[in-house]
Amino acid sequence: MAALNGSLGTKLNSPASATTILFVVGGLVSTIYLLLSKGIPSMPIQKTIPIVFYCGGVFVIFYILSITWVAPKFGVGNAISFVLLGQLISMAVIDQFGLLGALRYSLSIQRLCGIGLMIVGVFLSVRGF
Repeated sequence: MAALNGSLGTKLNSPASATTILFVVGGLVSTIYLLLSKGIPSMPIQKTIPIVFYCGGVFVIFYILSITWVAPKFGVGNAISFVLLGQLISMAVIDQFGLLGALRYSLSIQRLCGIGLMIVGVFLSVRGF
């Protein structure tokens, strides 16, 4: 996805246009899938669900815009390596504190070692040793 959208953003000379196209196509496909599999939902937005749970799209748009802009300049592999590292660190923080309703899992030595190894792996991959 990073390679395709990064290339599209370069060809269009606009990461924002590439991201918009990606979301329009994705929105159409997911809407068709929803309608074919579940039909029209009766109440997709419920007042009992905190608004923050509906805001995941903001993070996705930030990610897609960022990766579309960065990948052609920094390299797709490098960009993905840093994204994966960021996801592991985010996972550890979210699990440690039980953020956003997630189950709590303490930050263990094993997890810290795994994240440390990922940091070393990203460094080695990006530096090309």
